[in-house]
Amino acid sequence: MTDVLQQLVNGLTLGSLYALIAVGYTVVYGIVQLINFAHGEVFMIGAFGALATWSALFQGTLALWVLPIMMIGAIIASVAVAVIMERFAYRPLRNAPRLAPLITAIGVSVFLQEAVRLFYPGAKSKLPFPPIDVVTGPALQIGGLTIQRAAIFTVGALVICAALLWYFVNRTKLGRGMQAVSQDPDTARLMGINVDRIIVVAFVLGAVLAAVAGVAQGLQNQNIDFRIGFLAGLKAFTAAVLGGIGNIQGAVLGGLVLGVVEAFATQFIPGQFGGSAWKDVWAFVLLIVVLVFRPQGLLGARVVDRA
Repeated sequence: MTDVLQQLVNGLTLGSLYALIAVGYTVVYGIVQLINFAHGEVFMIGAFGALATWSALFQGTLALWVLPIMMIGAIIASVAVAVIMERFAYRPLRNAPRLAPLITAIGVSVFLQEAVRLFYPGAKSKLPFPPIDVVTGPALQIGGLTIQRAAIFTVGALVICAALLWYFVNRTKLGRGMQAVSQDPDTARLMGINVDRIIVVAFVLGAVLAAVAGVAQGLQNQNIDFRIGFLAGLKAFTAAVLGGIGNIQGAVLGGLVLGVVEAFATQFIPGQFGGSAWKDVWAFVLLIVVLVFRPQGLLGARVVDRA
């Protein structure tokens, strides 16, 4: 029983990371119907932004008070990249056939990876991430369970970010504008809503969540490299589809389910089809099964009929 609970804890930790990134995917998709495959690189940029902030301002200091400033640096880096991406890569293609922005997103993803690899000092190999006091350090032992301190930070970040996002979308004027644009952008424009502004806000929100996830990834793994965005972005996209693309609650649920499935597959599937080498395979097997029997995802895709 302890092994099951331990893997559940591990899975929820991993799933929380996927969920933070997946919500960014689904927020953008809900507004502009765009699968932003460069979102994984926005997550990676956030991790490097935090590391760059620490290296420039606090190198050698590991006190807890440094972490909020690192997160601000991560958010600034991710938001800047996301806004530039939206303005120059996606906005000119907004009325183009859907294949065009999809291919553009893949191109932007490769460009960002190579830009970091070539221009960030030392990025061609893994870079150590600062072990911040309190949120990293010796694991906690609770009732026979081993809980990493960084895991608590990751799960807490997901809970706080999901709650704030829900409040923003449902209780603020900009949030209601986002809902209106997601339903019918043309009518929303006639009602005086600045659609371009709303779309930028969606990209900003996704980038903020990705930046928080990038910091969480660095704290958990104690290192980062320019490739971390590709697989994490693919898993987050899987989580978004699994929960129901365009559905924020579905993205959170999909991320958590995906993380738990990976953790359990690693520990409990015997023989040559188990272990960490097969965890990615089982994650995508789950996605295929869900799409076959429930194509709209676990909580249902948010689909709007547009005239």
